[in-house]
Amino acid sequence: MLQSPTPKKRRRGRLFRFSSALVVLLAVAGYLVVQYVTGGRGGPGCKVVSGKDDGQEYEFSQEQTMNAATIAAVGTGRGMPERAVTIALATALQESQLVNIQHGDLDSLGLFQQRPSQGWGTKKEILDPTYAAGVFYKHLSKVDDYQQLPLTVAAQRVQRSGYPEAYAKHEPEATLLSAALTGQAAATLTCQGLPDSTQTAVGPDAVRAALVRDFGRTVLKETGAEVTASGSASKGTSKAKAESTPAPSASASGGSSTVTLPVRTGSTKTGWQLAHWAVANSSELHIERVSYAGREWAAGSADDPWHSTATKASGGVRIVTSQQGVEK
Repeated sequence: MLQSPTPKKRRRGRLFRFSSALVVLLAVAGYLVVQYVTGGRGGPGCKVVSGKDDGQEYEFSQEQTMNAATIAAVGTGRGMPERAVTIALATALQESQLVNIQHGDLDSLGLFQQRPSQGWGTKKEILDPTYAAGVFYKHLSKVDDYQQLPLTVAAQRVQRSGYPEAYAKHEPEATLLSAALTGQAAATLTCQGLPDSTQTAVGPDAVRAALVRDFGRTVLKETGAEVTASGSASKGTSKAKAESTPAPSASASGGSSTVTLPVRTGSTKTGWQLAHWAVANSSELHIERVSYAGREWAAGSADDPWHSTATKASGGVRIVTSQQGVEK
């Protein structure tokens, strides 16, 4: 006859079941946090390093880095200083982890968790990273002496958060991101850059549209961007001014296109901002290579980022996109 388990054994059994359930619960919670932070999308990662050789570095997803590049481009396009970009990036890191989330506290939305009910814009506008960054800078520019204020104070005067000290912890990573994405630090941002399989609008048209989206329409006039189509996607080679002539078409047979963004002599900061912007957008735009100032980044070469090339330092930013398998 089987004996009933003793109270001690029953307690051990309940403790084991409780521990097992807790482990499962923590695993599920961890998964949900990752999904929240990454927007449910994994994928190739990016890394930003210090330009001072002090060993400081931070890693981000491709989505986070692309949103950071948009925030930086909108800021410099408005003539905002690097400090403003750092404040904006630290704010977005705290509010959304640089993921354009469609939910939050009350009616908060987007990268900066802005609220339609508080006059920040419509839901559609706030979920547009370019708009969200622009309206953040609009409010920041009205803060007296924001460049001299501690970062968390400047951010809080825009956000009016219930956690006013929270922004300070993101200043180190925001500072490195800002230095790279405003072009202050050369060859400090790299991404794995493998293509996003859900993205089909690739090629010169998509690159130009993304440039205008982030920097504004004047970017094409300022750079005089040129497009070169080559490979099996087109017959021969053609060149056209980006602001006036449609880009060469791509077919399912594949091929590649090169977008050249001329940079004036002495404007290496602008050049590195454009180069890093291209790397940040490499997954979405199927960018294979970016060359500037004697350095080149190539997709999938995380172990050898920004290696030396024969590209002249005075040349423009050269962006090579893949059109493999795309029909237009």
